[in-house]
Amino acid sequence: MFSNQHNMKIRSVEELLDSEDTGWKLVSEWIAEATNEIQVLGRDTEKGRTALYHTQVTTRSPMGAIIFHTGGILVDQAWIRILGSGSAEMQRSLPSWNQGKAFDNYGESIPFLLVADDAVGGFFALNGGGLGEDHGRVYYFAPDCLEWEALDLTYTAFLSWAFTGDLADFYQNCRWKTWAEEVPKMKADQVMSFYPFLWVGSMDLEQRQRKTIPVQEAWGLQMDFRNQLLSKWENENG
Repeated sequence: MFSNQHNMKIRSVEELLDSEDTGWKLVSEWIAEATNEIQVLGRDTEKGRTALYHTQVTTRSPMGAIIFHTGGILVDQAWIRILGSGSAEMQRSLPSWNQGKAFDNYGESIPFLLVADDAVGGFFALNGGGLGEDHGRVYYFAPDCLEWEALDLTYTAFLSWAFTGDLADFYQNCRWKTWAEEVPKMKADQVMSFYPFLWVGSMDLEQRQRKTIPVQEAWGLQMDFRNQLLSKWENENG
């Protein structure tokens, strides 16, 4: 699906499964070498098969391996949530989460593919052509400015960054003092919402009110505000 397969043959699950599971071998090695805390969520085999079929990537790839072999992966005390095939802890699968956002119907060519998100409503997406000219690179939708920011990372490089990168530095403006106590208690389908919103004003993070909301609500809210700001800019600039 991701490689703009609108005119391509839809492959069966059997065609997408690689008997050597080279993708999962690699991901397992990266997890073993990770310097950030990793939690691999259990998967249901049938859900894994269904999610793999809907995404149309093979298990030779790290993405396909994560979709088929995991319900998802939580990184750094569940601060980052990497989408897999869904589980009790994170009910969203990668394809089901993208439906209605990146595409309406399975099999369509898509502008981007949401692959992960974080505890403050930031979203990571693989560019399918709709975010810039760098097809296949990861972008981050930043909740403090409502902009898609190019990270110049492939999906594999994004995994390496999530597993071993300096997340404290990347999130230095979005982590409150007690985040390490609060975030692990949240569901992986929830995010922390702040008021005033992170994109409003320069108030210190500790002074903003916060509460948990569904990640679906956070996505819709941020997209609505982003569209309003874009419309306002277009009206003002002709």
